[in-house]
Amino acid sequence: MRKIFAILSILAMASGIIAGNGKYRFMIGTYTSKTASEGIYSLEIDIKKDSYKTTLQTSEVTDPSFIATDKQNLYAVNETQNPGFVSAFKFNKKNGSLKFLNRVNAGGDHSCYVDIAAKHVVVANYSGGSLAVFGRKKNGLLTDYQQLITHTGNSVHPERQKKPYVHQTIFSPDKKYVLVNNLGTDKVTCYRYNSKNTDQILTLSDEIKLKAGSGPRHLTFSKNGKYIFVLQELDGTISTLSFNNGKFSLISETTLVQQNESETGAADIHTSPDGKFVYATNRGSANNISCFAVENNGSLRLVEQTSVKGVGPRNFCITKDGKYVLVGNQRTNQIAVFLRDKKSGILYDTGMMINISAPVCIVEF
Repeated sequence: MRKIFAILSILAMASGIIAGNGKYRFMIGTYTSKTASEGIYSLEIDIKKDSYKTTLQTSEVTDPSFIATDKQNLYAVNETQNPGFVSAFKFNKKNGSLKFLNRVNAGGDHSCYVDIAAKHVVVANYSGGSLAVFGRKKNGLLTDYQQLITHTGNSVHPERQKKPYVHQTIFSPDKKYVLVNNLGTDKVTCYRYNSKNTDQILTLSDEIKLKAGSGPRHLTFSKNGKYIFVLQELDGTISTLSFNNGKFSLISETTLVQQNESETGAADIHTSPDGKFVYATNRGSANNISCFAVENNGSLRLVEQTSVKGVGPRNFCITKDGKYVLVGNQRTNQIAVFLRDKKSGILYDTGMMINISAPVCIVEF
């Protein structure tokens, strides 16, 4: 494996892919229940030396499956039942260290996603079927939730869509809207974000129902913010939506599922920093990551599919410089590192495997 990595690194440096010191830093959210993980970890990678270091930064949190951070703070959902919680930490960007600030009730069970703006934090409560908005104080402390929106409805899947399952709450790039994926109702909802309000912080702007039984899970924006790419967990569909002043319109649909796959578990989706490609992971029987080229009208064209060299590719991270992709294989307790060709979008296995229990969320800092 080290030989493969060395060859790829030489090629990368020769083509200018590796610049600077080749060092990257990440924060890792994990599952702690029934695993060997103890909490939130920092990860340092030295590409040139083919080495890495993981450090446990806090064990004062249960099942911190998804995290979000900025220069001052890190926020983590606690994906627990009766109820879920969200925890706030002071974040030291120099070394990745965390200082626990407070923990508040998320307003629903199995909180699974968190995103942040300057004044607020938004959280998705998966089996609670709700989303919650929390005030963010200047010192990073969270208020109790200031708004709780509970979704209603269901869809056609006999087991997974008996009720609403809110899977993602994400701010638009301009922070004017919050978009919400509901796996249980096949709907994507857009709320206008009123940052100065203490009441009715989110107000309904638009809603779109996608293909019945598809199960919207995660979405990503195009670089110019005009398009949204929605990944559906249950059937592996990716829907391209136009997005204009908080309104949706369906443009096209494609899929990351191949005919020989018996089980689908589409998980995560991200746009490359240059906006030219979209990547999406699929668990189930595929255990791969797909690369799609973004056409001029926002439609997606499949470029290739690559094995993630493990089982259960949950979240993944494209480095800010666009040179590497890290995929968290939850079931095999590892993070696989891929070299990314910026021109073609194709991923190359570096052979580097980072051992960490139940990785769920990877955030570069």
